[in-house]
Amino acid sequence: MPNNSSSTDRSPRWHAQSVDETLETQSVSTGTGLSREEAERRLEQHGRNSLPPPKRRGPWLRFVMQFHNPLIYVLLVAGGVTFALEDYMDAGVIFGVVLINAAIGFIQEGKAEEALEAVSAMLASHATVLRDGERHEIEADLLVPGDIVMLESGARVPADLRLIRVKNLRVNEAAITGESMPVEKGTEPVAADASVGDRTCMAYSGTVVSFGQAQGLVVATGKATEMGHIGSLVDETQSLVTPLVRRLDQFARQITLLILAVGLIMFLYGHFMHDMGLLEAFKAVVGLAVAAIPEGLPAIVTIVLAIGTRAMAKNNAIVRRLPAVETLGSVTIICSDKTGTLTRNEMTAVRIMLPDHTLDVSGTGYAPEGGFQRDGEAVDAAQDDALQALARCALLCNDAQLKHDDETGWTLVGDPTEGALLSFARKAGLDPQDAADEMPRIDEIPFESENRFMATLHHDHQGHAFVLLKGAPERVLDLCEQDAGSQPLDRAAWETRMDEAAGEGQRVLALARADMPAGTTALSIDDITKRFTLLGLAGLIDPPREEAIKAVAECQSAGLRVKMITGDHAITAAAIGQQLGLNADNVLTGETVETLDDATLQRRALETDVFARASPAHKLRLMTALQDQGELVAMTGDGVNDAPALKGANIGVAMGRKGTDAAREASDLVLTDDNFATIARAVREGRVVFDNIKKSLLFILPTNGGEAGVILLAVFAGLALPVTAGQILWVNMVTAVTLALALAFEPAEAGVMGRPPRPPSEPLITRLLAIRIVYVSLLMIAVTFAVFQWELARGGSIDLARTAAVNMLVVGELVYLFNVRRFTATAFRRDIFSGNPVAIWMTLLLIVFQILFTYAPPMQALFQTVPLDMTSWWIILGLGLVKFIAVEAEKTVLRHFGVQNM
Repeated sequence: MPNNSSSTDRSPRWHAQSVDETLETQSVSTGTGLSREEAERRLEQHGRNSLPPPKRRGPWLRFVMQFHNPLIYVLLVAGGVTFALEDYMDAGVIFGVVLINAAIGFIQEGKAEEALEAVSAMLASHATVLRDGERHEIEADLLVPGDIVMLESGARVPADLRLIRVKNLRVNEAAITGESMPVEKGTEPVAADASVGDRTCMAYSGTVVSFGQAQGLVVATGKATEMGHIGSLVDETQSLVTPLVRRLDQFARQITLLILAVGLIMFLYGHFMHDMGLLEAFKAVVGLAVAAIPEGLPAIVTIVLAIGTRAMAKNNAIVRRLPAVETLGSVTIICSDKTGTLTRNEMTAVRIMLPDHTLDVSGTGYAPEGGFQRDGEAVDAAQDDALQALARCALLCNDAQLKHDDETGWTLVGDPTEGALLSFARKAGLDPQDAADEMPRIDEIPFESENRFMATLHHDHQGHAFVLLKGAPERVLDLCEQDAGSQPLDRAAWETRMDEAAGEGQRVLALARADMPAGTTALSIDDITKRFTLLGLAGLIDPPREEAIKAVAECQSAGLRVKMITGDHAITAAAIGQQLGLNADNVLTGETVETLDDATLQRRALETDVFARASPAHKLRLMTALQDQGELVAMTGDGVNDAPALKGANIGVAMGRKGTDAAREASDLVLTDDNFATIARAVREGRVVFDNIKKSLLFILPTNGGEAGVILLAVFAGLALPVTAGQILWVNMVTAVTLALALAFEPAEAGVMGRPPRPPSEPLITRLLAIRIVYVSLLMIAVTFAVFQWELARGGSIDLARTAAVNMLVVGELVYLFNVRRFTATAFRRDIFSGNPVAIWMTLLLIVFQILFTYAPPMQALFQTVPLDMTSWWIILGLGLVKFIAVEAEKTVLRHFGVQNM
C-alpha cells in the first residue's frame, strides 16, 4: 500500500476547512480568544507546546556498547585465556588494546543522539495571543489549540496555525518544505490532499514571517505540529550500521570460527599423534590464537579513520562518527537537498529581458559579483541605457538591504526577491546610497497581495517626479502603454519571453516607470493607471552553485549517482537539475510518490534523478526504496525537514554554516563551508581511508598467517615451536605500532576517483586480497622455518634459533611494507622514500626496537633471546630480499592481467 505522509493522515485537515468551520471546531471567538480558565484546561489536556525529550543511553551503557563487537569478543577471550595461564604481561597488552579502542569510540560518539534537542531549540520562545479579549505576550510553550496568535514580519511561527486574517503575509518555509521562495499566504481553504508546501492558509511552527502581518488560530502544538512530526521521524529512524563495521563484524566471525576449528584440530593432533602433554598442547593452541588474532587491528583501523577525519577537517568536512569516514568511500548514491546545498538559498537575477535584447547575468547569490552577456559576449553595463534604467528601478523600488562583513560575506535584510534585484543593480554599477541621494523616495504603495505590485514616488531635485513600479508581470503589463523603446506594447511578444523564463524555473518580475506632474508629493492607488512604460523583465532563480555543477560531474565520473530531492515546484526542480547535469526529463513529485506501491517506487526511485514537492516522510520513503535495492545512500541537507532522512541514510551530510541544528545533529558529517563540492573531496578521502585500511589488513593478516602457519607446521611435523607466544605478541605489537601505522599515512592510489564505488555486498577480504594473504603467508612460513632450521643445523641453541626466527619475521614484514604501499603498482617508484616519510621513520624505529630485542639484557631476559652474529644477519637479510622480489613478481603478473585495485 502507498505510504502517505503523516501530515495528511492527521485529522481534522485544518487547511481544507473554512475559517468559520475552524473557529467553530475549536470553540473560540475572534473577538475575545480563549478565556484564561479554558486555556489552562486545554494546557492540561494537550500538554506544553514543546517536543518530548529524547531517549538517551547513559554514559556507562554507551561505554559498555563499545565492546559489543565480535572482534573485541575474540580479543577478550584471548586475553582471558592468557591471564588464566598466568601470562600476565601478554594479557595486560591485549586488554590494554581493547580499552584504548573503546575509549576512542566512546569519545567520538558522545553526541550522536541530539537531533531532538536541536529541533526543540528552534521553537519560538514567546508569542502574542488574544485571551479574554486582550493581547498578552506569553511563553510559546504555554500555547494551546484554540489560541489566536498575532504574527508580524520577522517573527518565528510558534505553533501550527490556521490563518484567519492576513495582510500581505509571506512566510519562509524553507526549513519545513525546502522551498527557497517565501510563500504568499491567504485565508481561503485548499484541497484536502494538498501537500504541506501548497497549504497557503496554514503557517507552520518553526517557519519565519518574511513580510506582512496576520492572525492565526492554533490548531496543533508540541508533538502534534508538523515540526513535531519531523522530530518523531528523527526519533523513530534507526541509524544504520556502516559498511566498515558490517565488514569487520563479518571478518571477526569468520576468523573466530577458523581459529577455533584449526586450534581444535591442532590440539587433538599434537596430543594423540605426537604424544604432547595436555598443558603443552594447550599452550600451543594459545600461541596459535595469539598469532592468528590481529589484536592490533582495531587500534590501527581507529587510527586510520582518525587520520582521515583530520584530513577531512582541513577540507571543511567535520566527521561526527569515525566509521562515517570510510562510509563516504562506499556510497553508490548521493541524495541531495536543493535549497542551500546544491544552491545557495539566495535568489539571483539570471536573465534580464529588455525591449530590444535579452542579457544573461553571471554570478550567484547576493554577492554583487558577475556581469552581463549577450549571446555569449560580455556587455559593458554602463553603456547599455536600457539596462541602466531597469537596474535603477530595481534599486529604488526596493525595501531590502545587503550588508557585508568579512566573516559572513554578503547577507540580506529583507525579502529574497528584492535582495536579488539589489545584487543585480550593483552588478550594473549602481550604488544604493548614491541613487537614493540623486532620486530620493517621497512616497510609496507597499506590496499587497490584492494589488500584486509595489510602487514608489521619486523626484530628481529638478522638479521632475516619477513613479517606479515592480510586480507580477501580468499585472504590470496591464498598466503599461509602451515599452522603453517607445514602441506600442507588444503584449504577446513579452508573454512569450515570460513563458520561456518560467519554463526554465525562473520567477519573473516586471519593472516599469511613469512620469508624474511636477510637484507631486503623494502617491495613491488612483495614480496607478495604464500610463506606464515597461522597462523590462527580470528572471530570478535560486541557481545552482557553480562549484556544485563541477562536483556533480566529478561524482558521476566516479560512478556515483546524484539525485536531487526538494520541496520546491517541479518546474523549478527540473530547471536546476538540468543545469546540474542531472536527468530532469521525468520529475517525480511527492504527490505521485504517495500513490506508488513499494515495488514501483523502488524502480522509479532508481530511474529518476529529480524529485519535487517532497515532504520529510517522502524523503525517508525514497531513501528506503533505494536502500532496499542494495544501494548505499548518502543524504545531504540543511533544513529541519532534512533531519529524519539524514539520520536514516547510510551517511548523513549536513551544512554547517546555514544548516539548522536539527540537521547537523542528525548527521554523520558536517560541511563547514556549506559547499556540495566538499562532498566530492570527502568521497575521495573516504576512498583513500578504505584503501589504507585494506592495506593495513593486507599487511597484518599475512604476517599473522605466517606466524600461525609456523606454529601449525611445527606441531604437525612434531618439531619444537620456532617462536613462543610472548615473542609472537612482541612481533605483532611492534609491527602494528610502527609498520601498520605507517600505512595510515599513505597518499591516494592513482585513479582513486576514476573507479566505480565498491559493491555494498563486497566482503572485506576479496578474492584477490585472500590470494595475496595466502601467498605472502606461505612466503613468511618458508623463510622463517628456513632460518630456524638453519640455525639448529649449524649447532645453535633453541633460543638462538628462535631469536633468528623472530628477526626473520620482522625483516619479512619490513620489506613487505614497501610491497604493500601500492596494491599492484611497482614498489620501485620515484616516491618510494618521499611519498610517505612516516614509513621511513617507522622503519628506522622498528630497526631500533629489534636491536634492543636482540641485544638488550632486559629484553633478553624477558623474551629468552640471545645475540646474533653477522652470518645470521646476512642470511636473514638475503631471505628478506628474496621474499620482497617474490611479492613484486606477483604484482607484475596482476598488472599484466589489468588488475589495478584489490
